Amino acid sequence: MGVTKKPIPKTTTANKPKPKPKAGPKKGNRSFGEKVKWFFIKLFLWFFGVSIASVIFFKYVPVPFTPLMIIRAIENKMGGKEVYFDHDWEPIEKISMNLQKAVIASEDGTFLKHNGFDFKALQKAYKSNERGRRIRGGSTISQQTAKNVFLWQGKSYFRKGLEAYFTVLIELIWGKERIMEVYLNSIEMGDGVYGAYAATEHWYRRDASSLTPMQAAGIAAILPNPRKFKATGSSSYINRRKERIVREMRAVGKINYHAK
Repeated sequence: MGVTKKPIPKTTTANKPKPKPKAGPKKGNRSFGEKVKWFFIKLFLWFFGVSIASVIFFKYVPVPFTPLMIIRAIENKMGGKEVYFDHDWEPIEKISMNLQKAVIASEDGTFLKHNGFDFKALQKAYKSNERGRRIRGGSTISQQTAKNVFLWQGKSYFRKGLEAYFTVLIELIWGKERIMEVYLNSIEMGDGVYGAYAATEHWYRRDASSLTPMQAAGIAAILPNPRKFKATGSSSYINRRKERIVREMRAVGKINYHAK
């Protein structure tokens, strides 16, 4: 008698057990190092986005105040002094060309040519500081504007790095004319006096569009320390600076912010 063989049932792919998907690491199971890494990545992305948005915003909107204005007000309050604050925005078309030439002659002779940094001036300042001399810093008008609007005062490498970052942004996004406009409206030009409008009213009792070359040089001459020096009734040191600035203003020539 033959043995009847039972057919072996065929297994189909439908009957095969599906492999379980590998479970990825859960958020709660991340190591401390991973959490720190992702925190700094998110922080960097947020900073990058907010900083670019801020620079774009202030390309079109007047800067209402700066960190330095707040710091000075706190210093005066804590020192028991009167909190004096004078700042009004003035379009660059209404700011005397003499003042624009004066700050270029005084603060940044290559402003119209460089891309935010004057490496020769930085090198000169570095070498002189190594020898212990006190000279004017190597910061350009672009660097000073970046610092005034977006950062705090200080000399740390971290702040200097941020200053360089914002300098590149404003050079790319704002351009020279807007940088000069923001600079002349935000820089400290006296004790509690900020910007060209307030400075010309404070020192000369006139509007910012009608400054003579010597008056413009007077404001530019005190910029290294505007809370110590005076644009009128000046010391012999400031008077000599005024005369030198007026001479250098002639060399600045016609200002063309849009020249390539």
